[in-house]
Amino acid sequence: MSDKQRKTEVRAAGDGGTLAAAVGLIARGQVIAAPTDTVYGLVCRYDSQPAMEELYRVKDRPPEKALPVLIGDESQLAQVVAGSLPKLARALIARFWPGPLTLILPALPHLPPVLTAGGSTVGVRIPDQPFLRELARSAGPLASSSANRSSRPECSTAEQVLAQLDGCIPLLVDGGATPLGQASTVLDLSGERPRILREGPLGQTIRGLLE
Repeated sequence: MSDKQRKTEVRAAGDGGTLAAAVGLIARGQVIAAPTDTVYGLVCRYDSQPAMEELYRVKDRPPEKALPVLIGDESQLAQVVAGSLPKLARALIARFWPGPLTLILPALPHLPPVLTAGGSTVGVRIPDQPFLRELARSAGPLASSSANRSSRPECSTAEQVLAQLDGCIPLLVDGGATPLGQASTVLDLSGERPRILREGPLGQTIRGLLE
């Protein structure tokens, strides 16, 4: 069935059965939309190349852009990050997770190239959104991207997602308006010196800590 011939199911995050439905779709390699603390996101299995290729197709995202990973708790870091965490990373995690801070860290070498865009690093964070954390705990780490077409505005409500992606995904989880309404701060910790790659909500705070 083509995208234009089907409708996206919308289910409230708090409804019974929504989590199980989301976990089932992700387990089958599907891409769904769900709320985060920043903006609504598209999520799928982090270890499935076909699922991530579908996410790129739905979003019309350039393939040279890597996909960040959302996790449910710190124990899942070991599924995507190589080696021990730097001291700075541990301090930032303790202070800002769950929250809108994506850390770029060395990636495990066996991760699918589509996740890392063929690079040696991976972006990861724990979102401050209970449904999504539980989804990641149940389904495993989630490859993600904002739930909008590339070059179109990011979405802070389910209605905005539906306006762009109705019929392109099987499920949209409605968690109400996202509290921050902007993408996360991205901090690269993979090199000799930390670099802020995207300001986001915490850019000024992080910059102050690094000075």
